[in-house]
Amino acid sequence: MHRTYQHTLKRAVRLAGIGLHTGKLVEMTIKPAPEDFGICFKRLDVEGDTLIPGHFENVVATKLCTTIGQRSSQGLIEVGTVEHLMAAFFGLGVDNALVEINGPEVPSMDGSAAPFYTVMKRAGLSRQKAARRAIKVTKRVSVEIDGKEITIEPSDYLTVDFEIDFDHPLIEKQRYHARIDEVCFERHIAKARTFGFLHEVEYLRANGFALGGSLENAIVVGDEGILNGEGLRFPDEFVRHKILDLLGDIYLLGHPLIGKIKSKKSGHALHNRILRELMAQRDAWEFVDRLGDGKLVPELVQPSVIGGPQAIRTLVTPAA
Repeated sequence: MHRTYQHTLKRAVRLAGIGLHTGKLVEMTIKPAPEDFGICFKRLDVEGDTLIPGHFENVVATKLCTTIGQRSSQGLIEVGTVEHLMAAFFGLGVDNALVEINGPEVPSMDGSAAPFYTVMKRAGLSRQKAARRAIKVTKRVSVEIDGKEITIEPSDYLTVDFEIDFDHPLIEKQRYHARIDEVCFERHIAKARTFGFLHEVEYLRANGFALGGSLENAIVVGDEGILNGEGLRFPDEFVRHKILDLLGDIYLLGHPLIGKIKSKKSGHALHNRILRELMAQRDAWEFVDRLGDGKLVPELVQPSVIGGPQAIRTLVTPAA
């Protein structure tokens, strides 16, 4: 995360699995991309060459997951549940990549960022010549809605202080506070899985969500315990996954963020809202070029829009 140069993958990787909400089998190939390309998605099942930049301004829905979209002659082209993959890009320090996908949703894999992170780490990263720019917070920005709050403050590092509070004895209040670097992400965040409550499953499926959810790709919380045979990966896996979601959503800035994030019960909608609020306040942030930490003039540099049932056994293999 403190790299001075931009990075992309050394080679393409291919993954396949069930979409958590659509229940559809999708195949996805992540390819190397040139400098200043950012993270872009391309739907192979839709005619045309429309690219969907992984950028907060392209977020079109935030119910249960983060969905990005781009309008074209074919209408609005969307890709859902991008947050876990974006978190893996963030944790590994991938600045530029093309994600080709043949469906409307990123495969859920095991419900965490670990499968994406692992296969990309095996492929290796390639250092590029362009400098890596970070967005450094210079003034406190906060958003609060219905008792949920998120704040970003100045800091010399990226730190996260996240608190959740669920009316369930297996979760209740959990809080996790850490300075987020590559080691922290790999060891303590990447493996944390998404979760849901058993009593909500029928309602969600009746409304077109969680059609692909299962014990293979989510923690399912029953009235008396965790239904997953393996149990939890961390005692506080729930709040760690919320941080994973946050990091994936924040990486939709198109650049690494330097600042202190404090969150109380926030979700995808609030994450997108705070990014829009931050970037709208021109005195609340500045670009930093890590080549010598020389500051770039904010008035002359704008964020790049291009910066910017059963889960069947998943396939995770390097692309030829």
